[in-house]
Amino acid sequence: QVQLVESGGGLVQAGGSLRLSCAASGRTFSSYAMGWFRQAPGKEGEFVAAISRGGGTTNYEDSVKGRFTISKDNAKNTVYLQMNSRKPEDTGVYCCGAKCGLVMSSYRRDYDYWGQGTQVTVSS
Repeated sequence: QVQLVESGGGLVQAGGSLRLSCAASGRTFSSYAMGWFRQAPGKEGEFVAAISRGGGTTNYEDSVKGRFTISKDNAKNTVYLQMNSRKPEDTGVYCCGAKCGLVMSSYRRDYDYWGQGTQVTVSS
């Protein structure tokens, strides 16, 4: 069992930066690949970024490539999402997910555990 708690959301102006954190409970965090997904009002949830179990491989949704960076600190049981050059379309609830195993995924159905999410609002 893994429990995930996101933090770091808030209001930021377009062009600004924000770092989200997702803290995991349990001693097996290093066994999980991690991902970030977001859901904007009135839209379906979408993949944002994922990282492999060991942190050596990452994958990003096209619209955030070059602006967002996902990282994983197994010693701190935490995964981060550094978001730079924010745009209003980045607004939404950001959730992190944990997927047991080495390989990361961009599909929600592959993830085993989820956090409650943190709201991010980007003003223009």
